[in-house]
Amino acid sequence: MTTASKITLIRVAFIPLYMLLMYLSGGQPGMWMWISLLVFIVASLTDYVDGHIARTRNQVSDFGKFLDPLADKLLVIASMTMFCEWGMFPAWALMIVLTREFAVTGLRLVAVGKGVVIAAGWSGKVKTAATMIGLCVLMSFPSVTWLRWTVIAVVIVTTVYSGVEYFIQNWKCLWDSKD
Repeated sequence: MTTASKITLIRVAFIPLYMLLMYLSGGQPGMWMWISLLVFIVASLTDYVDGHIARTRNQVSDFGKFLDPLADKLLVIASMTMFCEWGMFPAWALMIVLTREFAVTGLRLVAVGKGVVIAAGWSGKVKTAATMIGLCVLMSFPSVTWLRWTVIAVVIVTTVYSGVEYFIQNWKCLWDSKD
Protein backbone atom coordinates (compact mmCIF):
# COMPACT_ATOMS: atom_id res chain seq x y z
CA MET A 1 0.00 0.00 0.00
CA THR A 2 1.36 3.42 -0.94
CA THR A 3 2.03 6.24 1.48
CA ALA A 4 -0.65 8.29 -0.27
CA SER A 5 -3.25 5.57 0.28
CA LYS A 6 -2.25 5.25 3.94
CA ILE A 7 -2.85 8.98 4.39
CA THR A 8 -6.25 8.61 2.72
CA LEU A 9 -7.09 5.80 5.16
CA ILE A 10 -6.18 8.15 8.02
CA ARG A 11 -8.80 10.57 6.65
CA VAL A 12 -11.38 7.76 6.72
CA ALA A 13 -10.34 6.86 10.28
CA PHE A 14 -10.90 10.47 11.36
CA ILE A 15 -14.58 10.35 10.36
CA PRO A 16 -15.93 8.38 13.37
CA LEU A 17 -13.82 10.52 15.72
CA TYR A 18 -15.13 13.67 14.05
CA MET A 19 -18.74 12.50 14.35
CA LEU A 20 -18.30 11.59 18.02
CA LEU A 21 -16.86 15.03 18.75
CA MET A 22 -19.69 16.69 16.82
CA TYR A 23 -22.24 14.71 18.85
CA LEU A 24 -20.53 15.85 22.04
CA SER A 25 -20.76 19.46 20.84
CA GLY A 26 -24.52 19.19 20.38
CA GLY A 27 -24.19 21.69 17.55
CA GLN A 28 -23.34 24.43 20.01
CA PRO A 29 -20.26 26.66 20.04
CA GLY A 30 -17.71 25.55 22.57
CA MET A 31 -14.79 23.25 23.23
CA TRP A 32 -16.21 20.15 21.49
CA MET A 33 -17.13 22.08 18.36
CA TRP A 34 -13.62 23.59 18.22
CA ILE A 35 -12.03 20.17 18.62
CA SER A 36 -14.39 18.86 15.92
CA LEU A 37 -13.29 21.69 13.67
CA LEU A 38 -9.63 20.87 14.26
CA VAL A 39 -10.19 17.20 13.40
CA PHE A 40 -12.16 18.19 10.29
CA ILE A 41 -9.41 20.57 9.15
CA VAL A 42 -6.69 17.96 9.65
CA ALA A 43 -8.79 15.36 7.80
CA SER A 44 -9.49 17.83 4.99
CA LEU A 45 -5.82 18.72 4.65
CA THR A 46 -4.95 15.05 4.18
CA ASP A 47 -6.86 15.32 0.88
CA TYR A 48 -4.25 17.75 -0.40
CA VAL A 49 -1.33 15.86 1.16
CA ASP A 50 -2.24 12.43 -0.22
CA GLY A 51 -2.85 13.87 -3.68
CA HIS A 52 0.45 15.74 -3.65
CA ILE A 53 2.34 12.66 -2.51
CA ALA A 54 0.63 10.44 -5.08
CA ARG A 55 1.50 12.79 -7.94
CA THR A 56 5.04 13.76 -6.93
CA ARG A 57 6.18 10.29 -5.82
CA ASN A 58 4.47 8.39 -8.61
CA GLN A 59 2.11 6.66 -6.16
CA VAL A 60 -1.08 7.02 -8.17
CA SER A 61 -2.92 3.70 -7.80
CA ASP A 62 -6.32 2.28 -8.65
CA PHE A 63 -6.98 1.84 -4.92
CA GLY A 64 -6.12 5.50 -4.34
CA LYS A 65 -8.33 6.62 -7.23
CA PHE A 66 -11.18 4.74 -5.60
CA LEU A 67 -10.53 5.60 -1.97
CA ASP A 68 -9.61 9.29 -2.19
CA PRO A 69 -12.92 10.60 -3.57
CA LEU A 70 -14.84 8.18 -1.35
CA ALA A 71 -13.04 9.51 1.73
CA ASP A 72 -13.87 13.09 0.69
CA LYS A 73 -17.53 12.25 0.21
CA LEU A 74 -17.78 10.39 3.52
CA LEU A 75 -16.17 13.23 5.46
CA VAL A 76 -18.33 15.92 3.89
CA ILE A 77 -21.55 13.93 4.14
CA ALA A 78 -20.81 13.07 7.78
CA SER A 79 -20.52 16.77 8.55
CA MET A 80 -23.60 17.78 6.57
CA THR A 81 -25.60 14.99 8.21
CA MET A 82 -24.69 16.28 11.67
CA PHE A 83 -25.75 19.81 10.75
CA CYS A 84 -28.92 18.43 9.15
CA GLU A 85 -29.75 16.57 12.35
CA TRP A 86 -29.54 19.83 14.27
CA GLY A 87 -31.69 21.72 11.75
CA MET A 88 -28.73 23.82 10.59
CA PHE A 89 -28.43 22.33 7.11
CA PRO A 90 -31.65 21.62 5.21
CA ALA A 91 -32.35 18.05 4.13
CA TRP A 92 -33.16 19.22 0.60
CA ALA A 93 -29.63 20.68 0.30
CA LEU A 94 -28.11 17.44 1.56
CA MET A 95 -30.22 15.58 -1.00
CA ILE A 96 -28.86 17.76 -3.81
CA VAL A 97 -25.31 16.95 -2.70
CA LEU A 98 -26.06 13.22 -2.45
CA THR A 99 -27.82 13.17 -5.83
CA ARG A 100 -24.84 14.82 -7.51
CA GLU A 101 -22.41 12.40 -5.88
CA PHE A 102 -24.41 9.31 -6.87
CA ALA A 103 -25.01 10.63 -10.40
CA VAL A 104 -21.34 11.45 -11.05
CA THR A 105 -20.25 8.12 -9.55
CA GLY A 106 -22.74 6.33 -11.79
CA LEU A 107 -21.47 8.25 -14.82
CA ARG A 108 -17.91 7.26 -13.95
CA LEU A 109 -18.91 3.60 -13.60
CA VAL A 110 -20.59 3.61 -17.01
CA ALA A 111 -17.54 5.33 -18.52
CA VAL A 112 -15.13 2.79 -16.98
CA GLY A 113 -17.22 0.01 -18.51
CA LYS A 114 -16.50 1.62 -21.87
CA GLY A 115 -12.80 2.03 -21.18
CA VAL A 116 -13.04 5.76 -20.44
CA VAL A 117 -11.62 7.25 -17.25
CA ILE A 118 -13.29 10.47 -16.12
CA ALA A 119 -10.70 12.36 -14.13
CA ALA A 120 -11.68 14.83 -11.44
CA GLY A 121 -12.42 18.12 -13.13
CA TRP A 122 -11.51 21.59 -12.00
CA SER A 123 -15.08 22.38 -10.96
CA GLY A 124 -15.22 19.21 -8.85
CA LYS A 125 -12.07 20.24 -7.03
CA VAL A 126 -13.52 23.73 -6.46
CA LYS A 127 -16.73 22.12 -5.19
CA THR A 128 -14.82 19.95 -2.73
CA ALA A 129 -12.67 22.83 -1.48
CA ALA A 130 -15.62 25.24 -1.20
CA THR A 131 -17.66 22.63 0.65
CA MET A 132 -14.89 21.79 3.10
CA ILE A 133 -14.17 25.46 3.77
CA GLY A 134 -17.89 26.16 4.11
CA LEU A 135 -18.31 23.37 6.64
CA CYS A 136 -15.39 24.81 8.61
CA VAL A 137 -17.21 28.15 8.62
CA LEU A 138 -20.37 26.43 9.90
CA MET A 139 -18.40 24.82 12.71
CA SER A 140 -16.78 28.15 13.56
CA PHE A 141 -20.01 30.16 13.56
CA PRO A 142 -22.88 27.68 13.94
CA SER A 143 -25.38 30.24 15.19
CA VAL A 144 -24.86 32.96 12.55
CA THR A 145 -27.89 32.45 10.31
CA TRP A 146 -26.90 34.64 7.36
CA LEU A 147 -23.47 32.99 7.21
CA ARG A 148 -25.04 29.52 7.36
CA TRP A 149 -27.31 30.33 4.40
CA THR A 150 -24.37 31.78 2.47
CA VAL A 151 -22.44 28.54 2.99
CA ILE A 152 -25.46 26.48 1.93
CA ALA A 153 -25.83 28.60 -1.22
CA VAL A 154 -22.15 28.20 -2.13
CA VAL A 155 -22.30 24.45 -1.53
CA ILE A 156 -25.42 24.07 -3.69
CA VAL A 157 -24.16 26.28 -6.54
CA THR A 158 -20.75 24.59 -6.75
CA THR A 159 -22.33 21.14 -6.40
CA VAL A 160 -24.89 21.68 -9.16
CA TYR A 161 -22.41 23.43 -11.45
CA SER A 162 -19.80 20.70 -11.17
CA GLY A 163 -22.39 17.95 -11.60
CA VAL A 164 -23.82 19.56 -14.73
CA GLU A 165 -20.31 20.11 -16.09
CA TYR A 166 -19.39 16.43 -15.61
CA PHE A 167 -22.49 15.36 -17.54
CA ILE A 168 -22.07 17.90 -20.34
CA GLN A 169 -18.44 16.92 -20.86
CA ASN A 170 -19.10 13.18 -20.67
CA TRP A 171 -22.64 12.79 -22.00
CA LYS A 172 -21.50 10.49 -24.80
CA CYS A 173 -20.51 7.87 -22.22
CA LEU A 174 -24.17 7.27 -21.39
CA TRP A 175 -25.17 6.30 -24.91
CA ASP A 176 -24.13 3.25 -26.80
CA SER A 177 -24.85 2.20 -30.34
CA LYS A 178 -27.89 0.14 -29.23
CA ASP A 179 -29.86 3.18 -27.97
